[in-house]
Amino acid sequence: MKQWYLVYTRTGMERMAQGHLENQGFTTYLPRRRKERRHARRVDSILVPLFPRYLFVSFDIEADPWRSVNGTFGVQYLVSMGERASVVPESVIESIQLRENAEGLIDIEEAPPYAPGEVIEITQGALAAHTGIFKCANDNQRITVLLSLLGRETEVKLPMNAVRSIG
Repeated sequence: MKQWYLVYTRTGMERMAQGHLENQGFTTYLPRRRKERRHARRVDSILVPLFPRYLFVSFDIEADPWRSVNGTFGVQYLVSMGERASVVPESVIESIQLRENAEGLIDIEEAPPYAPGEVIEITQGALAAHTGIFKCANDNQRITVLLSLLGRETEVKLPMNAVRSIG
């Protein structure tokens, strides 16, 4: 009976590992999501794994040559408990698949770390000890804060770890 198992891949090689496993006759599932990437002053949209470095593979542990999974190019190892590969319940795979949109991608709404309008304190850098108002967060672990500098409101972009909530 075929069941789902979890594969841990080499960094950034999820798609490659998936292709090599499928060439060997295994059924795989790599849930993906869309992510905005900022590079050289432009923003583009890329597809990335929902679970970086992880890929699901289906096989019959009694009948299929599953030990070849560990030797597959791009695969680090098959997640296991001792000598036995760990089974991923079918319900987990189904619940992920139910969240897919028409493109086959998982939509993720990441909650911002602070509420818009929340007062926060800058803890690092040249503006340390200043307080400002949280405006928004982006996908690169940076936030926009409104600061009152020289009598005017100024937007400042800071690393997420450079601020803390006051309240």
